[in-house]
Amino acid sequence: MSAGDAFLCAATGLFVATLIKVRALRKNPGDPLLRAVCAMLFVAALLFVAAAPEHIAVMNDVIGVPNAAAPVVYCIMTALAGIIIVLLIHWRGNEDERRTRRQTRLCLTAYAAVMVAIPVLFLLGDAPVERLRDLDTYYANTPYIREMIVLYLAAHSVAAATMTFLCWSWSRQVPGILRAGLLTIAAGATGTFAYDVLKYTAVVARWLGEDLDWLSSRAAFAVAGVSAFLVAAGFLIPPVGEGAVSSWKALRRFRQLRPLWLEIRPEIPPTSPRSMPWWRSVFLRLTQRERDIYDVVHRLGPYFDAATGRAVYAAALAEHRERSRAREEADAAVIAAAVIAKGSAGPPFGPGGRWVVTSLEDPQDLVRMSHALARSPRVRAVRGSAAFPGPARA
Repeated sequence: MSAGDAFLCAATGLFVATLIKVRALRKNPGDPLLRAVCAMLFVAALLFVAAAPEHIAVMNDVIGVPNAAAPVVYCIMTALAGIIIVLLIHWRGNEDERRTRRQTRLCLTAYAAVMVAIPVLFLLGDAPVERLRDLDTYYANTPYIREMIVLYLAAHSVAAATMTFLCWSWSRQVPGILRAGLLTIAAGATGTFAYDVLKYTAVVARWLGEDLDWLSSRAAFAVAGVSAFLVAAGFLIPPVGEGAVSSWKALRRFRQLRPLWLEIRPEIPPTSPRSMPWWRSVFLRLTQRERDIYDVVHRLGPYFDAATGRAVYAAALAEHRERSRAREEADAAVIAAAVIAKGSAGPPFGPGGRWVVTSLEDPQDLVRMSHALARSPRVRAVRGSAAFPGPARA
């Protein structure tokens, strides 16, 4: 695979990530953080397209000026550096919105000035020989071109150092997935700074009459791809990771509620929507399962036997010494008995003989009640219509 193909693959991935974030931005167009993320991903993708040597040659041919692609690539790198700093400013947040806006304007103004100066210096200089990989060192002693190279490297270094410092310091204050994302960005920013150091070393070597061009044309080239990938990944880890964690928690709860849902399934009205297939969103499937449970349990209210509930509660309390756990077992047993009673067309209980199920109030109570339906011997006894064992003696 050529460098151009590798860069195009990276650009494709970044463009796809951009489209994903643009969809989120359409739902919340006023979010400055989302705007900055979209801009960062798009400009990073654009940089991968423009920076490959094969694509630099194409741009030079299209523009008709040798090395004209160099200021274009440098401007894109500078824009990306400025956008990432703005993104970090908005990501971290600040209670003083005016200060945040002032910092954003200052950063954008400074980097816009650099982006204007880069093509001006290129036009003032003279670079007639096309160099696709080693322009920085080949023209390191050429007036104006030399200043252009130092200027873009300086702007890039300031952004890399700022990113590294902000992300390392902020990562100490936050936990979990956000910290992982910040540490990944910091690692990428450190690599970006290493890229600049390699470039500086090769350029200074030229000033001193030495030849260390390989540091700029090969070593820095390899470091740039890795660091750019790490920075982009660091910004994507928190939203993707949080989404994955949320999906896992929803799937876990969906499975935990299965025993309770299977228990009440015979009483789900045939007019209710059919269960969603596995490929549908787990959040939608969980919502449907919880809705079925709540609807059926409320309809079963007249069949909740207070005597069954009291007996199971007393036995569970005598065994576990935990009131909440005993209550959940009692509620589970009452629901199991109610499904049997209603299914056999038994008469409902009067208001004085009804048990009140309270385990619907807390989401975790619902899960524990489902667990009791699957494992409690007292619930199995009620479900099997066997003689219910009384409270265990101490």
